[in-house]
Amino acid sequence: METASVLLQSRTIPFGFNLKGSQIISCRHFDKQFQSKVCSSQPSLKPIRNASSFSLSPSPLRKTTRTQFLSPLKCSFSNIPSSDSRNPLLEPFKNLSFDSVKSTLSELTPIKIVKWAAIVSLGIAATKWTVNMVFNPFFWMYFSWSWLFWPWFVAVALALYGLYAFRKHSIGEASIVEQLAIVTSVFTWLTLVPPAYFNGYLEGWPFVFFFVYHYFFFFNVSVRKRLYGDYYARPHDPKWDVYPPGWYRLLFCVGVMVGHWLAAFEAPELHRVPGGWSNVGVWILIVVTLLMQYNSTLYLAKYSEKVVVPTAVVQFGPYRWVRHPIYASTMLLFATYCLALRAPLSLLFVVAVCLMYYDQKAKLEEGLMVETFGESYLEYASKVRCKFIPFVY
Repeated sequence: METASVLLQSRTIPFGFNLKGSQIISCRHFDKQFQSKVCSSQPSLKPIRNASSFSLSPSPLRKTTRTQFLSPLKCSFSNIPSSDSRNPLLEPFKNLSFDSVKSTLSELTPIKIVKWAAIVSLGIAATKWTVNMVFNPFFWMYFSWSWLFWPWFVAVALALYGLYAFRKHSIGEASIVEQLAIVTSVFTWLTLVPPAYFNGYLEGWPFVFFFVYHYFFFFNVSVRKRLYGDYYARPHDPKWDVYPPGWYRLLFCVGVMVGHWLAAFEAPELHRVPGGWSNVGVWILIVVTLLMQYNSTLYLAKYSEKVVVPTAVVQFGPYRWVRHPIYASTMLLFATYCLALRAPLSLLFVVAVCLMYYDQKAKLEEGLMVETFGESYLEYASKVRCKFIPFVY
């Protein structure tokens, strides 16, 4: 069987191959087939009649004294695409023709025309409304659009998940994520939801205090991490878990929540709250509150076993001025929130609720401290006469 040598020019290594037998060459890149008749440069070449085999055999070019050239190719174009290279995106248009479009249009009824016209009109109207809303500066300036629509669902969903996580926490099965969900859901409904409800948007201080509340109440966890290397509470003597009755604690939680909602109701609109240097005092109170909480927790943990059970009467740091600086810092945090929103009446309400609850809790704790340390704690109490507020006995 006679063959024809094909010479391919490459930029790297030239090579050649032989064409034998088959008359059809598939060019998949063009999704077409070419039919070729290969002729040799020899004068006695006969047409190839056996098309049973076709092979491409790469072979490096050898230097010979005889030069061979590729014989001219006579190609015929075939418009039949290969079966394995069909484009799936074009499948729906495979059988599309003018006759099929004509038959579909002829089957349309007035009811179908009205229906499709309504669908197209609604689509155009929705697209126009979306574009106008996205490019409207008011849409990005305020959050009224968000709190009127989706964040209410987010806040309610977060509250429900927080209640579920709190139930697991009450039986000791809550994970770190679920404990974080409890805290975040509470702070969302304390600092974000009330001003968003009464103002229709959010800006300024509510965002600041949302993160300040998180930072404040995670100091206890950070102290555990600093002392023990993890975030988990250690088993301890349950007699030091001193709390007022359950109904009293429930009233305290309700009172704090009501105080925050009253502050949002009493406060002026958020964009009318003064800014600039008029808020320097608020920032100073925030810093003092955070430092007071952290130092109180740290000193108490250093003189306690497992951060809960005290081993000595702490008389350093903030304990030099008040006997219960942790409770005092919590009251100062709530008061600073009301002060930032310019809600003085709500400030008095929240402080009154905290004083009634923490006074009962402090009496129980001080009775236990006297029972444990005796004269040592009585001497400290006579020296530091202020419970929560300096210079207020």
